[in-house]
Amino acid sequence: MKTVGTFEAKTHLTQLLARVAGGEKILITNRGQPVAMLVPPEGAGRGEVRRVVGDMLRARDDGGPSLGKKLTTRQLLEEGRR
Repeated sequence: MKTVGTFEAKTHLTQLLARVAGGEKILITNRGQPVAMLVPPEGAGRGEVRRVVGDMLRARDDGGPSLGKKLTTRQLLEEGRR
């Protein structure tokens, strides 16, 4: 966990928030005493990943690329090697 003073937190808030968005926790101190902690919202990130994966799977199932009837990836690889 990264620790920063209040002046640094104020000066670099945007960068600190970007790090928190990436999952990092940051402790803010005032004269060496902890006063606040920046943490990602509970459950943040996981729901977003699940949503994106679900969207990708739905797009694939709703008409994404198809190999055709009885055509396998192995057959395509072998065809490309000829």
